[in-house]
Amino acid sequence: MHLQAIHPLTIRWEFHYLAVATSLFAFAPTTWRLPTLAAALALPAGHAAAALLRHLSRPINAPPVFFALPMAALWAVITARWTSGDIPDWWLPTALTFTWFAVTLTVADLRSRRLPNALTLAAYPALAISLTAAARASPDLTWHAILGASALLALHGTIHLWLPTALGAGDVKVSAPIGATLGAVTPAAIAPALLLASAITLTLYYLSAHRRHAIPYGPGLLGATALFTTFPDLIGGFP
Repeated sequence: MHLQAIHPLTIRWEFHYLAVATSLFAFAPTTWRLPTLAAALALPAGHAAAALLRHLSRPINAPPVFFALPMAALWAVITARWTSGDIPDWWLPTALTFTWFAVTLTVADLRSRRLPNALTLAAYPALAISLTAAARASPDLTWHAILGASALLALHGTIHLWLPTALGAGDVKVSAPIGATLGAVTPAAIAPALLLASAITLTLYYLSAHRRHAIPYGPGLLGATALFTTFPDLIGGFP
């Protein structure tokens, strides 16, 4: 039996991560304890994401910190907004689930220029379950999610058929769960999300040191959707 060596740097950042989270949980005001706990849970969630990508048939290697830190930030903010009443109880599972997929897929796309089927297809049942549960509290949510998924899938599918090099098959596959999530927030979120996604993609292009290579579109759309999932009130969601 061979034990995999753990790099000292990995131990160091994880130790400090947990130490800070534990200190905040112990000494922070009561309202910040649940957000701190959510941020701490991002550590194993980030490790799970990194392990999943490493064990794909075409592995994608990325340090767990690439996943854990953005997940911690998102989950802390989402949980803080939930505890303050800005996000309803029934939206919390969808927000946490979507942002896990958003961070994992973004890292995968930036590292390998592809969105693996194992993740894009897994997002369908995961978000279907959370959105179905949410629909019990908000009956119109089901139709809004279906509308959003259909609209974004049709739009990206058409673009892919017309210009395959402009939009990859992975972007098309992930369109349905992204569209369903945006539609569940409000169908009016789709247009702003597309505009913001284009702005993020252009920003990544101009900041990139390798402009000869195409900048993936997925991170921009995933990032825009994560923003509106965390702050639905920005686009008039959940009146």
